[in-house]
Amino acid sequence: MLGHKFNVITARYFPYMDYSPDSDKPGSTVTLQESVDANLLLSFADKLNFTFEIREEPNRSWGVEKNGTYDGMMGLLQREEKDFCTVAGPSAGRLKVTEYARGYPSDMVTVISLKPTTLPQYLSLVRPFSGQVWMAMVGSVVFSGLMLWTLQKIWAFATGGRGVQLNLALLYSWGALLEQPPPELFVRGFGQMLVGWWLVACLIFSTGFKSSLIAHLTVQGKALPIKTFEHLVAQPTWEWGTEAWLLKGIPLEYFSKHTDPVVIEVYRRTEVLDAKEALMKVVKGGYSFISFKNYITVLVASEFADITGQTPFYISNQGIYIQASFGWGFRKGAPFYSRFLQQMNYLEDGGLIRYWTEEAIARRVREKKAAISSERTVQDHNKKENDKEVVLGLMHLQGVFYLLFLGAALALCTLLVENISHYLF
Repeated sequence: MLGHKFNVITARYFPYMDYSPDSDKPGSTVTLQESVDANLLLSFADKLNFTFEIREEPNRSWGVEKNGTYDGMMGLLQREEKDFCTVAGPSAGRLKVTEYARGYPSDMVTVISLKPTTLPQYLSLVRPFSGQVWMAMVGSVVFSGLMLWTLQKIWAFATGGRGVQLNLALLYSWGALLEQPPPELFVRGFGQMLVGWWLVACLIFSTGFKSSLIAHLTVQGKALPIKTFEHLVAQPTWEWGTEAWLLKGIPLEYFSKHTDPVVIEVYRRTEVLDAKEALMKVVKGGYSFISFKNYITVLVASEFADITGQTPFYISNQGIYIQASFGWGFRKGAPFYSRFLQQMNYLEDGGLIRYWTEEAIARRVREKKAAISSERTVQDHNKKENDKEVVLGLMHLQGVFYLLFLGAALALCTLLVENISHYLF
């Protein structure tokens, strides 16, 4: 290209583009730092024989369409004020006013939350069964007691024998579940068959509960992590946020124009704040951060990891891709577009772009960690349990004692009510 000088516009988005501004003035020229697009620019300039002047977009905006006109970087290309831009994604509207060269896979928008915390030990007694199982089991106790009482009533009416009182039938069903049924219960006919099947059911219930209880007491359970937008919306008191630059361009179009109720709710309740500020709120709990995965992975690994590489954050792998790919945008009708597109395809097919991406991430993490004092400590919320044999203590069995004290209190209240009733009436 005979040393032609191109005017390039860009925005910082590591690991794809990174730079240091040459001045504090908005839209100033920048000095490229280790990143994917920096390597691409230098490689293209050497191969195609051109020079370039690269400036940052003042508002870190890729461009939003208003009445067919774009602002941000897309607007500069649409008005042909710049030759091309780095790290941008395609959309139907953008492709009408610019050319696009695919460079690398797009980054996934994901949810960053606190790593799962351990569940309270005092609930270990009820965790072996889910709430539905507990309700079904209690309902089965009542149902079997009522059925036993009804069958015995019918049998007594038909044969003239003795029936079973309702309270004894209910107590028998409950006692059989606790493996301590009343010693004497006069049951005849169909009632015997019902009692036999109920004892089998009680054996299954008690065996499943005991084995699961041992597991829950030995290995402390953990809360489920926040993985998807659906999980965010399902938490009534949960909050989340994102950075201002993420809600520009295609991400803004995706969230603001989406018809899915979940995405609409996520966008409505999203607050805008700085990444580090948001991550500090995540550490306190009850908060999540929405961001691009590669971008936030570098920040978390370099700023919040301890000397063993552990961090207090859980970065979900179940994010969403809001655009097909990342690449470069060119002004419409640029005669050099085909040459850039050809070179981009060569580097992608050869695996060099993927190598540059991984190398840029690894190098940035190393540099950040080297700059941080080794004495800094970060609370590790994901400590592994020791492989030693677990000895159950009061902490593990506190739920049993709570239940015992509750039963004693209820028995005392019942005794007082009976005595007061007897005394008054």
